[in-house]
Amino acid sequence: MTQDLGPSTASNTPTKPISVLFVCLGNICRSPMAEAIFRHLTASLPPTSPLHATPITIDSAGTSAYHLHAEPDARTMSTLRRHGITDYTHAARKVCADDFERFGYVLAMDGANLRDLEEKRGRSKGSSGAKGAQVRLIGDFLEDGGVAGKVGGGEVVGDPYYGGDEGFERVYEQLLRLEGGFLRFLEREVGRDGEGKGE
Repeated sequence: MTQDLGPSTASNTPTKPISVLFVCLGNICRSPMAEAIFRHLTASLPPTSPLHATPITIDSAGTSAYHLHAEPDARTMSTLRRHGITDYTHAARKVCADDFERFGYVLAMDGANLRDLEEKRGRSKGSSGAKGAQVRLIGDFLEDGGVAGKVGGGEVVGDPYYGGDEGFERVYEQLLRLEGGFLRFLEREVGRDGEGKGE
């Protein structure tokens, strides 16, 4: 069963909510690390950020059921703790059809994850008629807040599972950088929405 950690939000001001699902293969290394980092980043937003008043729901999942209900890899957790993220908990789950409607952004770590997600979304299309999620690589979001021109054309976040602690540290640093770009992208998008409302 998916652990509901609730939305990460900084204010009660009503704005269009944002929902993000990070996805890797087994949901014990990269995607839970990405989720924990993004929760930390959004919880630390300054009042001047366009996202400060935006409800943000953040979760992670895997394309496989290899580690269903397992806690994140111990190396993921120790890496997070080294960087001051000490309150994160998660139980691994598999991506389901509803995720493509529940989340505005479904962000894969690598090309294989992205292809699996596109296949899953293709099998679930036609149920609601809703636009559904943007499915991309987290690496499609550039450091300046821009987006790679081609879906899947950005950086890949490699799987550190078969390596040592240093591989998890590299993934942490890469995700921190990529998610900083994604955050800038979201701030730009929310800012545009605000301008459209005459705010």
